[in-house]
Amino acid sequence: MNVKQEQGSGQKTLAGSFVKAFKSFSMSLPLLLGVVLLLGLFRVFVTNAMISAVFTGAVVRDTVIGAVIGSVSAGSAIISYIIGGELLTANVSLFAVAAFIVAWVTVGVVQFPAEAAILGRRFAITRNILSFIFAIAVAIVTVATVEVLT
Repeated sequence: MNVKQEQGSGQKTLAGSFVKAFKSFSMSLPLLLGVVLLLGLFRVFVTNAMISAVFTGAVVRDTVIGAVIGSVSAGSAIISYIIGGELLTANVSLFAVAAFIVAWVTVGVVQFPAEAAILGRRFAITRNILSFIFAIAVAIVTVATVEVLT
C-alpha cells in the first residue's frame, strides 16, 4: 500500500468517525435537552434562602447535607461559587459550602438518566458514588488546608 492509499483510508475513517459521532449525538440530544430543562425548573423552585435554612451548624451533618444538596442541584461552577459565597455570608460552615460546590459540579443526580443511557448504568452509578465520597473528602481537606494557612 502506498502513502496516498494510507492517507485516503485514514480520511475515510476520520469522516466515518465524525458521521458516527454526529449520529450518536443527535440520538442523545432529546435526553440532553430534557436534562437541561429539568435543571432550569429545579433552579427556579429551590432558592438560596431555602438551601441556607437547612444548615444547622453541626459540621458532619452540614457537610453531608451540603454534598447531598449539591448533588441534586447540578450546574455550572460559576453559579456554585456565587451561591457558596452567599452561604458563607449566611454563616454556613466552610465544610458544607466546600462539599456543596464540589458535589454541585461533579455529582449528577439530575443528569443520571441521560448519563446512564449514554455511558451505561454501572459506570454512571460508580462515578456518582465516587464523586459524592470525594466531594466530602475534598471539603474536609479544603477546610484543613485553610486552617493551616490562616
